[in-house]
Parts: sequence; C-alpha cells; structure tokens
Amino acid sequence: MGVFDRLRRRSKSRARGDTSDTDGDYLEQWAASRRGVEVFVEPKTMVTETTVVLVAHDGEWTRRGVGNEAGARRIGKRLEAPIYDVGKIGYPQRMRDYTERQRVLRKRAERDDLGR
Repeated sequence: MGVFDRLRRRSKSRARGDTSDTDGDYLEQWAASRRGVEVFVEPKTMVTETTVVLVAHDGEWTRRGVGNEAGARRIGKRLEAPIYDVGKIGYPQRMRDYTERQRVLRKRAERDDLGR
C-alpha cells in the first residue's frame, strides 16, 4: 500500500462524514474533562472541510474536522451536547473572551521571559 492509497482512503471516509478514530476519541476525552460543552458546526469552505468547535463553559475550545454536517451532528449526539450552526448564530462571546485572555497571558509570559 502506497502513501497515496492511504490518503485516498482517508478522503473517501471523510467525504462520508466519518471522523477518524483519533479525532473522535480526542473530542470525547476533551468533552468528558470539561463542563458545559457545546458543539458548534462550521460549514465546509473552499479551503477546509466541515469542522466542529467544542466550547466549554469557561470559553476554552478545540476544533476538529469531521468530514460533513452529518458527521458533525453524530459527534454532538454522541457527546450529548447542544449543537449549533456557526453560520446562523456565530461563536459564543465566552470563546472570544477566552482567546483574548490566553493572548494576554502569552504576552505577559513573553515579557517576563525577556526581563530575566
């Protein structure tokens, strides 16, 4: 089996909406270790496949590709979490707030490292 055979098989499974075992396991573990997780479905674009963003109660988030919208819905059902369409409702404010807090903390750490 060549490299291209593996890539071809992976793209076919993603087209059917299958999430790789690794991605599915990661999403389940991530959701299980956090409270208030919600699933936000991002539509397919010219550059990326359909993805899901899991957002916890405090705004912490993670993103993974799921192939298509049916795959995204399956993930949400498997996690027993609310599912939202980003194109209709956007991202939650707590996600943006979390990202901003992380940016500030990163800059502060960089500044502290330079001062030593």
